[in-house]
Amino acid sequence: MTKNLTNSFFLLFDRPNEPMVSLKGDNGVLFQLTDQHLGQDYKNNGIEINNRFGEEASEIIPLKELKTLPKFTKATKLPKDAEFSVLLPAHQEMADEVIDALLAIPENQLQDLLSTCVYARVNLNPQLFNYCYSVVLMHRPDTENIPIQNFVETFPAKFVDSQVFGQARESATVAARGAPRIPIVIPRDYTATDLDIEHRLAYWREDLGINLHHWHWHLVYPFTSNQRAIVAKDRRGELFFYMHQQVIARYNGERLANSLSRTKKFSNFREKIPEAYFPKLDSLTTSRGWPPRQANMQWLDVNRPVDGVVVTLDDMDRWRRNIEEAIATGLVKLPNGSTQTLDIDTLGNIIEASILSPNREYYGSLHNNGHNISGYMHDPTHRYLESFNIISDEATNMRDPFFYRWHAFIDDLFQRFKESPNVRPYSRSELENPGVQISSARVESSTGDVNIFNTFWMQSDVDMSRGLDFSDRGPVYVRFTHLNHRPFQYVINVNNTGNARRATVRIFMAPKFDDRNLPWILADQRKMFIEMDRFVVPLNAGQNTITRKSTQSSLTIPFEQTFRDLSAPGGDVRAPERAAFNFCGCGWPQHMLVPRGTEPGMPYQLFVMLSNYELDSVNNPDGTQKTCVEASSFCGLKDRLYPDRRNMGFPFDRPSSSAANIQDFILPNMALVDVTVRLQNVTEQNPLNPKTT
Repeated sequence: MTKNLTNSFFLLFDRPNEPMVSLKGDNGVLFQLTDQHLGQDYKNNGIEINNRFGEEASEIIPLKELKTLPKFTKATKLPKDAEFSVLLPAHQEMADEVIDALLAIPENQLQDLLSTCVYARVNLNPQLFNYCYSVVLMHRPDTENIPIQNFVETFPAKFVDSQVFGQARESATVAARGAPRIPIVIPRDYTATDLDIEHRLAYWREDLGINLHHWHWHLVYPFTSNQRAIVAKDRRGELFFYMHQQVIARYNGERLANSLSRTKKFSNFREKIPEAYFPKLDSLTTSRGWPPRQANMQWLDVNRPVDGVVVTLDDMDRWRRNIEEAIATGLVKLPNGSTQTLDIDTLGNIIEASILSPNREYYGSLHNNGHNISGYMHDPTHRYLESFNIISDEATNMRDPFFYRWHAFIDDLFQRFKESPNVRPYSRSELENPGVQISSARVESSTGDVNIFNTFWMQSDVDMSRGLDFSDRGPVYVRFTHLNHRPFQYVINVNNTGNARRATVRIFMAPKFDDRNLPWILADQRKMFIEMDRFVVPLNAGQNTITRKSTQSSLTIPFEQTFRDLSAPGGDVRAPERAAFNFCGCGWPQHMLVPRGTEPGMPYQLFVMLSNYELDSVNNPDGTQKTCVEASSFCGLKDRLYPDRRNMGFPFDRPSSSAANIQDFILPNMALVDVTVRLQNVTEQNPLNPKTT
């Protein structure tokens, strides 16, 4: 694909609410529209306006006349000024229709694809288009190297306080006349005060990187599509369980650091919800504020046929009972009346539910409808014509404290399966690695500290101009404060008494004490261990020293990848290391790898294990390795098997049959190290921030 064509596709992300008759991108590129590409709003004078813009364009991209136009009979029913959520069944059907049409264009007929995509953008809701376009670019072999625009740049209103946008337009206007581009600073405490104890966790829940991770994960792992291959990725049901389980473990660790108990699962569907949330976000698509949730609201039956959501609390109870029956018996009922053995991957697809669920009629869609009922508590019957709140949108729902209460319930279902007689505890032979002994392990901080993780606050700038419709061009920087940590490395000394071999290093950490400041029992602490890294190492016979930098974690994507500027000067968007981020952009943000800790220092336990590679390895074909950093722990590997044969979360994904606490669990190929996570309550500027002159 030529660079020009790649850039043409990339420009369709630019300023999603602006019409296609106008210039696109910072350089003023024009798509030369035909009558097919005008849409209703510009039917009469669109070509004339398009030609006028052409007089000042730096480049003109001609569009091919299409022989047949896609119908989009369902997708065009979503008004252009409405919110879109793939969690809503009616919106799922719309997305399926658009994705089918764009995938049906034969491979390498890129002019046809570009012309069809422009037609889709002109005629569809901008958020619906953005979702479908992103999924299609990611899953077509001929477009997988086209970068997907960072969502925070195209739809900044999903991430940033609505008061910013008036200031941002002013900044863009005066900067266009030569004024310095001064960043707009977002205060850390803009959604509530500490009178609301849940607000203590706002720095974590409202972090841009965490919310972008959740959005991107669900882009890589959609739960619905008419194209089964888009959904049926290796172990995606198990990955749904594991990624969200780790989110809950990390969140609970943050709660302990803030003197709060672990999040309480939402298991009584009829109880009042004491947690309120006022998101302080406005939608640039709908020009309305996101509905808040008052304290002590409760779930109600939802009857909104327009959204495809007709679900009662009795439905939720029934699906829950049927899932609990499958967990207790270890058997899944199939539509024909027969049964199959339940495994964690199938359970993930049943609970979510994805189209891979073996019996959606019987097991329903428990997880997704929990989000939808929560999202419509303020208007369950569409009486007030209100849209859903933030918990029904994958890009915003991790901001809401209730997200974690709902997912604590979802995780509890998975844990009950792992603790059931149908899942046997690991045997010693599965845990040990004969001949491999860890003699010592430590963490070395860049500060010179040993076994101390140092965290601090950082201020970073993000350019949001590409989502700032109808304003002057040029960067508009928004400065936000987030957690970060000093770089560190693990140093592990290993004695291998056997022949040279390979081993998988697995590194986890968990708070040393529970909510009551007592040592954990392993049955509870195993659910608190957060994965920090997982990698394969060669071991020579005899003594080995393994060093591993914090920036190499298999869990995270680099800071620059979370807040990338894909059109940065000198960056060829076709370069494989730039383009492959479509998949590799999925990953936990590097700046949130280490828990916050406390100023005096919070005691943690670091667990290191060298497992038997013979039991870990999978047969992935060589030569398909992408050149970007792949965060495989949460996101898998594109077009390949998940790179670890063990169960996700091994060795903590199931209870131990013999160990009462973590000390009893340790074998010679493992190490347990007391470490401290210390918060330095200082705020530093990110050295990568652009100079504001």
